[in-house]
Amino acid sequence: MEKQEIIDKTRVFVKDALAGAEAGHDWFHIERVYNNALRIAETEKADPFIVALGALLHDIADSKFHDGDETLGPKKARAFLEMLEVEDNIIEQIEGIICNISFKNTLSGNNPDSFDSPELRVIRDADRLDAIGAIGIARAFNYGGFKNRKLYDPDIPPAFQQTKENYKNSATPTINHFYEKLLLLKDMMHTKTGKKMAAKRHRFMERFLEEFYREWNSID
Repeated sequence: MEKQEIIDKTRVFVKDALAGAEAGHDWFHIERVYNNALRIAETEKADPFIVALGALLHDIADSKFHDGDETLGPKKARAFLEMLEVEDNIIEQIEGIICNISFKNTLSGNNPDSFDSPELRVIRDADRLDAIGAIGIARAFNYGGFKNRKLYDPDIPPAFQQTKENYKNSATPTINHFYEKLLLLKDMMHTKTGKKMAAKRHRFMERFLEEFYREWNSID
């Protein structure tokens, strides 16, 4: 099977699998990450075929929607790619991307896999770009609403220096998430293109927070 046919079939598979998903982690999230990953890969020494498949499959079974099971995504991706008779060394690359892309796997107390690759760094940047800026703000509040979390509570401070388990089990207000993750991502980008795009989106979030606090405190 030709590479483009595999990519096309993967797009259909992922779009069907995520039908009805929470809006911040649905097909449109995948499509944005896919498009940005291909854009970033243009200036990186990364295999565009692995970038395409990894971006499409990176959230095929996000653990936070599957009782914290972090093994389901790689298993589901492998079963699908094996059905398409994709080479095992490529499938292993995709599994490594899925297992290592998440922000929580960078936190203290985590034992990260030794896997790293140019493709992972490209896709991780693309995924993090979708967590910041205007889209990132929208996704954060959508997920907060999905989990019935408070918008903000001045009596609940952000939790810094979290472990992976603390982060996974957190139910703090959505505004706290900016300080616990979103505002940290700009300085965690790997690629030149990713860093440039992140800087603009980071500034937008800072302006949003300034306005949010002004309105919250009735300062006009």
